[in-house]
Amino acid sequence: MYDVIIIGGGPAGLSAAVYAKRAMLDVLVIEKEAQGGGQIVQTGQVDNYLGMEGMSGYAMAVRFQEHAKALGVPFRKGTVEAVRDGKTKTVVLSDGTVFEAIAVIIAAGAKHRRLGAEGEEAFVGSGVSYCATCDAVFYRGKDVAVAGGGNVALSDALHLAKGCRKVYLLHRRDVFRAERYWQERVKNTANIEFLPFCEIKRIGGDRMVEHVTILHNRTGKLQQLAVSAVFVAVGMEPVTAFVKGAAALDGKGYIVAAEDCRTDADGIFAAGDVRTKENRQIVTAVADGANAALAAGRYIDGMNSR
Repeated sequence: MYDVIIIGGGPAGLSAAVYAKRAMLDVLVIEKEAQGGGQIVQTGQVDNYLGMEGMSGYAMAVRFQEHAKALGVPFRKGTVEAVRDGKTKTVVLSDGTVFEAIAVIIAAGAKHRRLGAEGEEAFVGSGVSYCATCDAVFYRGKDVAVAGGGNVALSDALHLAKGCRKVYLLHRRDVFRAERYWQERVKNTANIEFLPFCEIKRIGGDRMVEHVTILHNRTGKLQQLAVSAVFVAVGMEPVTAFVKGAAALDGKGYIVAAEDCRTDADGIFAAGDVRTKENRQIVTAVADGANAALAAGRYIDGMNSR
C-alpha cells in the first residue's frame, strides 16, 4: 500500500513526485515508456521555461528525472489499464499487476491526434511522422509537408526548414492558433510556403510517402503535392481511457479538475495535460504537479487522522 501513486512520468508527474517525496509520502511513479519524460523529449528547443531558455526538451526531461531519482522516487514501467475508486484506490496494469494507494495522481499526458487521412496509418514510420525533431534528419534536402496551425506545427516547420529544401505548411484555416512569435518567424523563413484552407485527404506512395492529395476547402478543388514526408501536428488527445468510471471526464476526454487538481472523486487528482484547463505548457504542468501533490498530502493526512 502506497500513500500516493502517480501515473505518468512527464513534467507534471515528476513535479508531483518531487513534492510528494519532500512531504515524506510513500510514492510510486508508473510510466509506460522506458525513457519517460513525456512529450517534451520530442521538443528540439524550449525557449519559454523560466531560467532554462535554449535547452532541448530531452535535456530538460533528463534533468527533471534526475531530480526525482536523487530524492529516491521509485519508478515502475507499465501501462495502466484501470483506476478504481474506493476507500483505497486500486491501479491495475496491463500485465495484471495491481497496486493500492490512499491517493492517485493522474498525470498521463496526451497523445498525438491523427489526421484521419487515407493512407496515414499505412505510412507511419515510412514518411508519416508525429515528431519533427525525431525524424527531420531523414529528409534533408527534400520537400515535406507539415499539417497544423498551432505552436507545435509552426515550430516543426521552422525546425524542418533548416535542412529541407521546401516545407509546405498546410492549415485548414487562414489564421494560425500559434503565438505571434512563431508566426513572424515562419513568415520570414523563405523555404516555408503557407497553404491556407487546405486539408490532407490522402497520403500516397510506393513504400515511402511520395505525395499527398490536398483539398482546398473553400473551392472544393483537389491538388496533388509531391512530398517525401508528412509531419502531423494537429493537436493532442488526453490519455484518459483508463479513468472512465473513476473520475468525471469532459466532452473531449479531459479529466474535470479544479486548480488544486481535485477531481469529483475523493483521493483522485489530475495534473498536466489530462486536466481541464486553458493553457497546456511545461510550466503549467509542473505547477499542476506541485498542486496535486500538496492537495494529495492534505487528503492523506485527513484519511490517516480518522
